Amino acid sequence: MNVSLTDRTALITGASGGIGAATALALASQGANVALVARRKDRLDDLVERIRATGGTAIAIEADITDRLQATAAVEQTVGTFGGVDTLVNNAGIMLLGPAESAPVEEWDRMIAINLQGLLYTTHAALPHLLTAAEGTRGTADIVNVSSLAGRFPVAGSAVYSLTKQGVGAFSEALRQEVSGRHVRVSVIEPGPVATDLFTHIRPEVLEASRDSWADATLLHAEDIADTITFVVTRQARVVVSELLVRPDGSQW
Repeated sequence: MNVSLTDRTALITGASGGIGAATALALASQGANVALVARRKDRLDDLVERIRATGGTAIAIEADITDRLQATAAVEQTVGTFGGVDTLVNNAGIMLLGPAESAPVEEWDRMIAINLQGLLYTTHAALPHLLTAAEGTRGTADIVNVSSLAGRFPVAGSAVYSLTKQGVGAFSEALRQEVSGRHVRVSVIEPGPVATDLFTHIRPEVLEASRDSWADATLLHAEDIADTITFVVTRQARVVVSELLVRPDGSQW
């Protein structure tokens, strides 16, 4: 049985398009209050209007999460508006591909800043509120980090992008071990290619050189990933008890 998100609050980074926007619509349709965080305020405002038009509750927060103070302020604005945070979806990311030899180092800096530092800053700011939420009546809170298959299967031209996504996985697993005992669930979503504007940030010459390799790729839709995230945060919390601690009649020792 899925858990209702009514009266729960989700903060979603990178919410101005693609997976972030689709996730905002999906979670709002399940009753969640959604805080939409991104740099493109005009697109956030449009999305807020769409959510409110269907009876949902949403706010737009213009912020660059690569700035630690802005990331913290986005979390605090969410808490100030809705009273807390139950779900954090770290979706903001950028993919800048190309051979390492000729890559502008500025591209590496951008990927590290957005894909890693932004995720770290937002998580650090939200974690105390998530732990508080997990102590409440729902009994659990969620961190969902959107990574990529590139973190597990690096290929030529994706060296630093894959590095950042592998880092997301490592951070997520270590954090899961730290907070799962306090009922904060940490999940990692690792999709393959998704039909979003992520590809539009790649330098034209790199995109053209790799066009053949993408020609036969099966692209997922942003809504597919949003459905997965929705399942993750609405699944019922379970407590696993060792069979050695359960009597034959099912009662616990």
